[in-house]
Amino acid sequence: MISPAGAPQQLVLDLPHREAHGAEDFLVSRCNEAAVRIIDSWPDWPGQAVLIVALRGCGKTHLANVWRIQAGADIIPARDLSDAAVSALDNDAARIVEDIDREPYDETALFHLLNLSKEKGFSLFLTARTLPGHWTIGLPDLRSRLRSLPVVTIEPPDEPLLKAVLVKLFNDRQIVVSPHVVDFIGLRMERSMDWVQMLVDAIDKAALSGGRKVTRQLASEVLNRLGASECD
Repeated sequence: MISPAGAPQQLVLDLPHREAHGAEDFLVSRCNEAAVRIIDSWPDWPGQAVLIVALRGCGKTHLANVWRIQAGADIIPARDLSDAAVSALDNDAARIVEDIDREPYDETALFHLLNLSKEKGFSLFLTARTLPGHWTIGLPDLRSRLRSLPVVTIEPPDEPLLKAVLVKLFNDRQIVVSPHVVDFIGLRMERSMDWVQMLVDAIDKAALSGGRKVTRQLASEVLNRLGASECD
């Protein structure tokens, strides 16, 4: 890329940008308010376990982390579930099992974990990308138990939420962006938290490498490079 007025490009070091995943960083909109309510209502849940369902990029991992901090929860990868692992649990800490519809796991172990949480009174936070009715579950008792869980769905992020996330990500990087640039990007960006983070990263690098401010023109160039739709 040639920078304005033939000025040399700045060397951009590819340093990692720390992502914030605390409660204060989770922005609430209509698409996720039901899930936020269930987090805020803990430990007064209707049962010991809840299931949060959302597609990738809708914020369920961030929300799970908010609850992990709030509840002091341990994380058990679904693939690591086994009778031995469940039997070895030596405390009553709350637990998170993520993406249980996407990884192969020991169905008997998950059923035992659900029973154990009910017996010992610790909470379980389960996440998935699809509803239990779409899962192939061989163990009838587990199928029945999962389909009886309270289910909260996070919808794809809406435009107000994505714009708020966009502004926050720019602020985190101390990048000044005018409202009309945010509105311009808002008409073209994909409805995914992951995509918005990728976009901000790309805009940041483009601005640094060219010694440019984040303008509508710069945003347009980056959006075109990422293949975003053109809207007038």
